[in-house]
Amino acid sequence: MQSSITDIKKEKRILLEKHLNGSLNSYQSLFACDSDAIYAMDLDGYFIPLNPACALIFGYNSDEFSKLTYMKVMKLEHLDRAISFFYKAIDGKLQNFDCQIVHKSGKLIDLNMTNYPIVIDGEIVGVYAVAKDITELKQKRKKLMEDIQQRENTYRDIVEHSPDAVAIVKDEQILFANDTAVELIGAKAKNEVIGKSVYDFLDSPYSDIVKQRAKNVENGKAVDFIVEKLVRLDGTIIEVEVKAIPAIYQNEPARHIIIRDIMEKKRTQKLLLQSEKLTVAGQLAAGIAHEIRNPLTAIKGFIKLMDTGREFNSGYLDIINSEVNRIELILSELLLLAKPQSMKFEKRDLPTILEHVKTLADTQAIMRNIGIHILYLTEIPEVYCDENQLKQMFINFLKNSVEAMPKGGEIIIEVQCTDSNQIKIRFIDQGCGIPKEHLERIGQPFFTTKDNGNGLGLMISMQIIENHNGTINISSDENGTTMEILLPIQ
Repeated sequence: MQSSITDIKKEKRILLEKHLNGSLNSYQSLFACDSDAIYAMDLDGYFIPLNPACALIFGYNSDEFSKLTYMKVMKLEHLDRAISFFYKAIDGKLQNFDCQIVHKSGKLIDLNMTNYPIVIDGEIVGVYAVAKDITELKQKRKKLMEDIQQRENTYRDIVEHSPDAVAIVKDEQILFANDTAVELIGAKAKNEVIGKSVYDFLDSPYSDIVKQRAKNVENGKAVDFIVEKLVRLDGTIIEVEVKAIPAIYQNEPARHIIIRDIMEKKRTQKLLLQSEKLTVAGQLAAGIAHEIRNPLTAIKGFIKLMDTGREFNSGYLDIINSEVNRIELILSELLLLAKPQSMKFEKRDLPTILEHVKTLADTQAIMRNIGIHILYLTEIPEVYCDENQLKQMFINFLKNSVEAMPKGGEIIIEVQCTDSNQIKIRFIDQGCGIPKEHLERIGQPFFTTKDNGNGLGLMISMQIIENHNGTINISSDENGTTMEILLPIQ
C-alpha cells in the first residue's frame, strides 16, 4: 500500500516537473525579474525553484533548495501553521499567511506566503508558492506602532495633567477620564466615572443638544465651547463649558471632550461687574450732585416765598412736587445701578429703560454742551432682559460718547425692530473716533485709549450683550463712532 502511494507521488512529481518546465519556458523572463521568490512544492513538500529570487530570500542555490522541504526552513513556532496551510492548499484552497523562515545564514526572515494548488487534468499534483520578504516592512510597521504608542503615552501624560477636565467618549460610554474630570464630577476614583454613560452626569434639558453635537463630532467636525449643566455624584449641579473634537482612542474613533468649570469665572465676572458699577456710579455722582442742586435751589426759593405769610400761587406746590420727583428719580436710578443684584430676566419696556439712562447721562452731557436724543424708528415691543444690566451697558456707551466729545455736539440713539425678531439700538456720537489699529482690541480687558480708563467698561458691556444672546458691531472714523447692538426680543 505504501509502495503504491509512493509510486503515485512519483508520477505526479514527474507530471509536475514537466508542467513547470513548460511554464519556465513560457514565463522565464517574467519569473526572473520578480523580486518575490516563486517556487513549487510537490505533494511531499519538496521545493522546486522557479526564479533566482528563491536563492536570495532562502539563501540556498537551486540544488540545495531542491533537496529541502518547507518543514526544514520554517521557524519551529510557525511549523504547525505552515503544515496546516500546505495541506489546505493540496485540498484545493488558496492560502495566504505571514510566517518566519530560517535563512541559510541562520537569520530570521519575515515572509508573506501565498500557496495555491497546481491542477493538471483535474488532479492536484503540487502547490505553487510565492514568498514575499516583508522583514523591512514589519520593522517599519513595528517602528510605527512604537511611535504611535509613544505618542499615545505622551498624549495620555498631557491629558492626565491637564488643568481642564478631559473625557474620552465613544457613543455614550466614557472610556477615559483624567484626574481633573474625576474631581470635577465629585468622584473618589476613576472607576466611578469610566464605563458610565455621559448622560448620567448631564442635566436632562441639555440631552438633545449634546446628542446633536455628538453626531457632528462623529462626522469629523469639532464643536466649540457651549455652557452646559453638569450633575455631580452628590447631586449638586454646576455650570461648565464643554467642547468636543474628533479623536482616535485605542484605534477606534471617539470624542475628546474638554470640560471647564466656569463657576469661579462667573464669580469673577460678577465681581468685575459690581466693581465697574461702582466706578460708573462714582463718576456720575459729581454730575448728579450738580443736577440735584438746581431743583433744590428752586424748592428752597419757593419754600421761602411761602414762608413769608403771604398768599401764594398753588402752582408753587406743583413745581416743588415735580422737582422732588426729579430728585427721587435720579437718586433711585443711581442706587439701582450701584446695588448688587443677581441676574433676573423679565419682560421690560426698552424705551422706559433708555429714558431713565438718558436722565442719568444728561447731567454729565449738559455740563459739556452735549445733547442726547432718542429716535424710535419703529414701534418697540417689550424685550426679555435683565433691566439693571442693560442700564449699566447703555450708561457705559453714553459715558464713552460724552467723554469723546470735549467740544460738545449731539449723541443720537436710534431704536428700531428688525425683520429677524430683534431690536437694533445704535449709539451715534460726533466724537474723535477710534483709530483703526485699536478697533480690533476694543473690549479686551485693561485695553483703553483713555488716560484714566481701565478698559473694563466695554469688556463688561460686551459680556452683558453676550448674556442676552445679542451681538455688537463697532464702526468708527474721524467723524465719530457708532455702536450697534442687536438684542433678541425673546
